[in-house]
Amino acid sequence: MAEYYTRRGDGKRVSMTREAVLEDLQAGVADAVDMGGVTQLNANEIDHLLDIIIDKNRVVGVEPGMEVVVTYDIGQLDFTGDNGNSGNGVDVGRLESALLHERALAADTFELAHADYSIKPVKPVISNEMQTMEEIQNEIIIPYFYGAMPNMGLYYAPDGPYGNPADLMREFKIEEAMAAAEAAAEHLARDIEFVSTRLVAAGADGFNFDTTASAGDADAVGTFRGVEALRKACPDTYINVGMAGESIMGIHGMIEYKGQVAAGLYPHQQVKLAQQAGADVFGPVCNTNTSRSLAWNLGRSVAFIKECTKVAEIPCHVNMGMGVGGIPMCETAPIDAVTRCNKAMVEVAGVDGV
Repeated sequence: MAEYYTRRGDGKRVSMTREAVLEDLQAGVADAVDMGGVTQLNANEIDHLLDIIIDKNRVVGVEPGMEVVVTYDIGQLDFTGDNGNSGNGVDVGRLESALLHERALAADTFELAHADYSIKPVKPVISNEMQTMEEIQNEIIIPYFYGAMPNMGLYYAPDGPYGNPADLMREFKIEEAMAAAEAAAEHLARDIEFVSTRLVAAGADGFNFDTTASAGDADAVGTFRGVEALRKACPDTYINVGMAGESIMGIHGMIEYKGQVAAGLYPHQQVKLAQQAGADVFGPVCNTNTSRSLAWNLGRSVAFIKECTKVAEIPCHVNMGMGVGGIPMCETAPIDAVTRCNKAMVEVAGVDGV
């Protein structure tokens, strides 16, 4: 019986029969249907995913005419960072990195980023970031954004002024934990408005909020409030909101945005809040299970993201990279897995960008 090279969720290369791949695809889709209440993929879509996974070519691509926009997060850090941060350790400046992405790597868009890639550490050096943004805008042609994670965890002790909800809950101080999360969310929203409006004033073509809700539901609400403030202050700027996971963690559990409890929302529900906040583009996420096969993870991811693109009123640029979108969780994601997952997201899930 013929076997095909494929991957597991941790990147390990394995071989599987066509029947085994199909079985895992169906199981992954079923998991998404069960967890998120999304629509079951039809037989043609399952067959198309199967063909993509067992294609004998090492690298696959979308059909001509189905190309989509490719965006990047962490900006120049993919050059300058070490491999612990998915970088290559190449010592170039931020201008050089931006121009290399534009002129050598044919990037559709790019972004400026702080080394810590979070809102809070940008605030004290905002003047430097504004100056750098203006300088690079004079050289670059493609849309050039600023990118940062909301990263509300930095607002909790020991790094920030508010008690850590996890520590407080362990002491059964539930109300105090909820109050700390609410205060941190308000602080985050203020900082987002401060940082983002100034960078837009310095020439940024837009702002990319990456890994939204990494610190749970209050992180999501604080980010949406910050996005709302940016939209009000800068009506014409481009705003991308990318998420941290397929489900918003209920650290607070009851905090709301626009009357909607944020905890437990899946991509097709998250996008509605992003739209209300004023986002132009939404970055849905589905996390990779390292103990499952590529087929299982990809079937599950496509089911979640297809439901999101179906209900979204704004473009969806799905988050694809190590550990998301069906792609294995390893520092340098294998190209065979990356291209298969991207092709599936475009041709089956119907995303507008990657």
